[in-house]
Amino acid sequence: MSSGTIDPSKSTLPPLTDGPHKKRLGLVAVIATFGGLLFGYDTGVANGAERPMQAELGLDDLQLGFVISSLVFAAAFGAMIGGWLADRIGRRPTIIILAVMFFTGTMFVIFSPGSGVYGEFSPLGYGVLIAGRIMLGLAVGGASSVVPVYLAEMAPFEIRGSLAGRNELMIVVGQLAAFVVNAILAAMFGHHDGVWRYMFAVCALPAIVLFFGMLRMPESPRWLLEKGREGDARAVLRTIRSKERADAELEDIERVAEEERAIGEREVGLKAVLTNKHLLVILLIACGIGIAQQFTGINAIMYYGQRMLLESGFTEDMIAWVNIAPGVIAVVGGVIAVSLMDRINRRTNFLLGYGLVSISHILIAIFMIWVFPDPSLTRGWVFLALVIVMVGSMQTFLNICTWVYLSEIFPLRMRGIGTGVAIFVLWMANGVLALSVPAIVGAVSMGLFAVFAVVNIVSFLFFWKFVPETRGRTLEELDEAVTTGAIRVPAGK
Repeated sequence: MSSGTIDPSKSTLPPLTDGPHKKRLGLVAVIATFGGLLFGYDTGVANGAERPMQAELGLDDLQLGFVISSLVFAAAFGAMIGGWLADRIGRRPTIIILAVMFFTGTMFVIFSPGSGVYGEFSPLGYGVLIAGRIMLGLAVGGASSVVPVYLAEMAPFEIRGSLAGRNELMIVVGQLAAFVVNAILAAMFGHHDGVWRYMFAVCALPAIVLFFGMLRMPESPRWLLEKGREGDARAVLRTIRSKERADAELEDIERVAEEERAIGEREVGLKAVLTNKHLLVILLIACGIGIAQQFTGINAIMYYGQRMLLESGFTEDMIAWVNIAPGVIAVVGGVIAVSLMDRINRRTNFLLGYGLVSISHILIAIFMIWVFPDPSLTRGWVFLALVIVMVGSMQTFLNICTWVYLSEIFPLRMRGIGTGVAIFVLWMANGVLALSVPAIVGAVSMGLFAVFAVVNIVSFLFFWKFVPETRGRTLEELDEAVTTGAIRVPAGK
């Protein structure tokens, strides 16, 4: 199979039409993407909550670092477990379980007891806090692997990129919401010892919406068919497609499933993937994509943005508000990205993104190390402007494209485990950065961005050489191309 894209007008499937099924598909996307909103809020809220939490609970820097990074490392395992569970019990019930975990983890965090004396460490309270953060991490990781797959499997191929991309847009909306809520609550209740608990408590609301909303959502028709439930799969497809389109899509899915059964290829585990050359190659590429996304440096900004702004030259009373700016740009970039996902090839997005991010890091390093070596308000504004360029480039061309790509590249029989492994690696890279960034900044200050520049140039070369195109194909066409090894980077591109 050619590695180029397919013109939707040449597809043998009936065209998409308007009707109640289109509204139903839109509702499915809205409800499921509350998982992305929770993902974003839980990863962004610590940016403003960490300092009042540290002060009230009497945490040293190492203990605080573990509070922050425990969510990230738990998310790595949550991605693996979530992908495995989604393959076995279904996408929908897995997301419902994740909603319960989001709510329960939030309750653990906000009700973690103190010692009764402000600034005095409580081993019990710290244990409850860590347990809550781990539970939230498992939920965040599970959502990061299951929700994009659910949306990709529900979407028609013509709009798969933009529909699956809505989840990633909601992630940055959640992060922006966390920054805004943090700033407002700090201004209104900053004198309260437990203001950080209010910041975390907001997370419970979307968890409730996700739980009750998913109770009314359908299961993925592709998962149903994989489990031999053809009647249920047809019924679901007819609620989110026209009757003619649903029947035609079902025939395509059945054909690929029958071909795989004919050659003895059923749902596979990690061991089977590692012993199949074609599946292993695509798994390694997916893991590389996940690592590259984290080393854009985006989460160094999202987790430690206020500290970096303080280091650059902003005053203490300014950082909570100016920290909102990268969050706003992230949402704007996400909106643009969703509109581009079904118009621009995935490879084009990746190459543009890593090129622009590399340039942004080079400029930050030059200005912060040589042009403005000493902290000042001017230095702070220059740093903020360049960070906005970096965040805008990353969110417009890389973030949504990465998550969409990971949700669509794996064959159905390994989609859960493949996505889980790739996102496990992504979160582990995230965790390494979450732990190491404070130490690196302490050692080399803004020289951190020179390191990011080099890594992103390497990432650009990786995408140029190894990452194949996926836009414009049905999931079944991608399934066949990956299984046979036909998917590849075109010569000269």
